[in-house]
Amino acid sequence: MEIVIFTPSSQTKTMYENFSQPILPFRKFRNRLLKNFMWACLILLFSLLAGMTGYHFLEGLSWIDSLLDASMILTGMGPVHALTNNCAKIFASFYALYSGVAF
Repeated sequence: MEIVIFTPSSQTKTMYENFSQPILPFRKFRNRLLKNFMWACLILLFSLLAGMTGYHFLEGLSWIDSLLDASMILTGMGPVHALTNNCAKIFASFYALYSGVAF
């Protein structure tokens, strides 16, 4: 039985530097941090808007109540309002699963 060890070549572009490379200058580090922060904000905004839309149109909650329920699910606190129809319950189930996996 042969064991194969994969090592990245020097020409492989990686997202971050490894231990053998010097650390980034502050300006590049700040730019990378800002870029990652912006991606995280976009994912959070998309997730929040998806939850608000589902609660608003499937359960008939107001936009503020939809924001509250979507925020509570995303943070893992649980829903605030009791759901009354099966479509909304199915949506809330999948939204909670997505929230748990994505965050």
